[in-house]
Amino acid sequence: MKDSRRARLILGALLTAALIILTIDHRTGDSSPLRPLRAAGAYLFGTAEQFGGGLVRPVGGFVRAILNAPAAKERIEALRAENAQLRSGLLADKLDSDRAKQLKQLLGLSGTGGYKVVPANVVARRGQPGFEDAVQIDVGTTDGVRPEMTVLNGDGLIGRVLHASATTSTVVLLSDPASAAGARLEGGKEIGVVHGVGEHGRLVQFRLLDSTAPMTRGGRIVSFGSQHGSPYVPGVPIGVIERVESTPGELTRIAYARPYADLTALDVVGVVVAAPKRDPRDAVLPPKEGAR
Repeated sequence: MKDSRRARLILGALLTAALIILTIDHRTGDSSPLRPLRAAGAYLFGTAEQFGGGLVRPVGGFVRAILNAPAAKERIEALRAENAQLRSGLLADKLDSDRAKQLKQLLGLSGTGGYKVVPANVVARRGQPGFEDAVQIDVGTTDGVRPEMTVLNGDGLIGRVLHASATTSTVVLLSDPASAAGARLEGGKEIGVVHGVGEHGRLVQFRLLDSTAPMTRGGRIVSFGSQHGSPYVPGVPIGVIERVESTPGELTRIAYARPYADLTALDVVGVVVAAPKRDPRDAVLPPKEGAR
C-alpha cells in the first residue's frame, strides 16, 4: 500500500511539473528558457525519423517493384508490340506510296505510247530452262495475258512473256543472255538488235546492223517493234549508250547501253495486251538530262 501511494505521489508531482513547464514555455514563446532543450529534442527525434525513413523507403520501393514487376513486363511487351505494329504500318504505307507512284508512271508511259496494258506485280525472281533472268508476275490468261507479249514499266522495256497460266505469268527479262529485241537509235532509222549480257542487268548490248552509221555515247535506244507487235511493240525506251566499241572491218557496230528500267529491282510492271495503232517513234522517251 505504501509503495502504491508513493508511486501515485511521484506521478502526480511529475505531471504537475510537466504542466508548469509547458505553461511557462508557451507563455514566454521564443524567449523561453526551455528553447535549447526543445530544439535538441526536435533534432534528436527528427534525425531518428529521417534515419528510419531512409531505411524504410528503399525497402518499400523494392517491395513495390517486386509486386509491380509482372505488370511492368506486360506493359513493356505491349509497347514493343505497338512499336512493331507502327513500324510495319509505316513500311506498308511507304510500299503502297511507292507502288502508287510506279503505277502512275506506268500509266503515263503507256498513255503516251498508246499501249493498252494490264498492270501487274512482280512476285518472284526465278530462272527458267534455257533462261537465266526471269520473273513471275501475278496476272495471267484470265487477265488477257498471252505468251510473246511485251512487258514494260514506267521507265522502259522489261522483257516479254514466256508463258502464262490462269493467274500468273513468267517474263524473260531483257538482260537475259538468250534474249533479243529489235531496236532503233533515236531520231533515225538505223536499226539493230539488243541482247542481254548478264552483269545483273546493268548493261545490254546493242549491235547496229550498219557498221558505217554514226553511234556515240549518250545516244538513246527505243524498241523497233515486231510484226503485229509481238513479242515487242515499237517505241518503248530501252536505254542510253554508255560506250561504243571499235569494230574495224566488222559488218556491225557494237555498243553497250544502260537500261532505263532497273532490271534488278522490279515491282510494278505492265503487260501490253494491245499494240498502239501507230508507231509512237521517240515520243515515249524521257526528256534528256539537262533539258528539263
